[in-house]
Amino acid sequence: MNSSTTKQTPHRIGFVSLGCPKATVDSEHILTQLRAEGYDIVPSYEDADLVVVNTCGFIDAAIEESLEAIGEALDENGKVIVTGCLGAKGDIVKQTHPNVLAVTGPHATDEVMSAIHQYLPAKHDPFIDLVPPQGVRLTPRHYAYLKISEGCNHRCTFCIIPSLRGDLVSRPVNDVLVEAERLAAAGVKELLVVSQDTSAYGVDVKYKTEFYNGMPVKTRMTELCQALSQFGIWVRLHYVYPYPHVNEIIPLMAEGKILPYLDIPFQHASAKILKAMKRPACSENTLQRINQWREICPDITIRSTFIAGFPGETEEDFEQLLNFLDAAQLDRVGCFAYSDVDGAKANELTGAVPEEVKQERVARFMEKQAGISANKLKKNIGKIREIIIDKVGNEQLIGRSSSDAPDIDGLVYVKITNNNNYQVGDIIQVKITDTDEYDMWATK
Repeated sequence: MNSSTTKQTPHRIGFVSLGCPKATVDSEHILTQLRAEGYDIVPSYEDADLVVVNTCGFIDAAIEESLEAIGEALDENGKVIVTGCLGAKGDIVKQTHPNVLAVTGPHATDEVMSAIHQYLPAKHDPFIDLVPPQGVRLTPRHYAYLKISEGCNHRCTFCIIPSLRGDLVSRPVNDVLVEAERLAAAGVKELLVVSQDTSAYGVDVKYKTEFYNGMPVKTRMTELCQALSQFGIWVRLHYVYPYPHVNEIIPLMAEGKILPYLDIPFQHASAKILKAMKRPACSENTLQRINQWREICPDITIRSTFIAGFPGETEEDFEQLLNFLDAAQLDRVGCFAYSDVDGAKANELTGAVPEEVKQERVARFMEKQAGISANKLKKNIGKIREIIIDKVGNEQLIGRSSSDAPDIDGLVYVKITNNNNYQVGDIIQVKITDTDEYDMWATK
């Protein structure tokens, strides 16, 4: 065989991916480019010629986890390139780990590849330089994150995303739809639409009209959702900011075009605290909108997250938040104790809440919500629900309903008497027999 066509041993890259779903998508882009250029991806430090660590730098706990992961990779391998949000936070990586080969910020595939080329130049190999059309993904085969924009125009005082990832930059809508089409063709059954601010999609390009398969589509959330519905798979919206035009997508949920699931982080209910956070709306308007959404789409699931112990939060403010929970009857809720984030404006606010008070309020919040969640889930007993299968066992299937996003929401445990050739990603109907605060049990 001619030496020019002799198969070469490719360079091997280890990869550690931390952080949110947006970071996961960044990792997938880097991995796809690595495979396109003929690099092998390996699961262990010892087998890797070099390790890439995609970091998170949003809160102190995430920074600590990222720094520990970098240290572990250096100890176990020695050759490490760092990317992600922590890389955008000044010199913290180099100060803590001066032996890393290179540091980049988030959404930096080209910069990461340039650093890899410097230390491990790509070897062209016609036998292996192939990538599946949907790219390389870190999620299971049956669901995928679809990132529609990068950055954020808001300046919430507790958040440093704009300083890490910049202002909003929307992806061209035709590019998003082409990616969605490829994912659907590859067997993906659920698309999880993510960004820093999903409902702001297209505002930076003045909702420009693009063309997909010859049809005009506006770069706008409503039109994107309508277009995504054509693929016949689940479409779930995350990180939706409560703009007025969010009302437009509720009828699409009622019509079954997208999942009746809205992930909308309200963060608090006290007008004083929301103002200090630089968040919009007030609890009365929010409750009115929630009621309107439920009138249009009675099956809608509303997920939200809240912060307890924000600077200046009094017991009265917190009681307003608990009262809001009672009134709103949200379906899926998370709560986090406020923590200072290096570079956040909230650090300058007075009225710091003692740590033990923060933790006590989080516990009270979650206890309140657990009761609400248990009562809402109990109403499913005896009903037929559609689920997507995440895991197949001999006597049990584990899946999720339309009300449950992967990793953050509940599960449905389905008792079966025989396998019936069930496959991960199948969407089936089950009868709910029991529930608790977060999960459901069913029979087929």
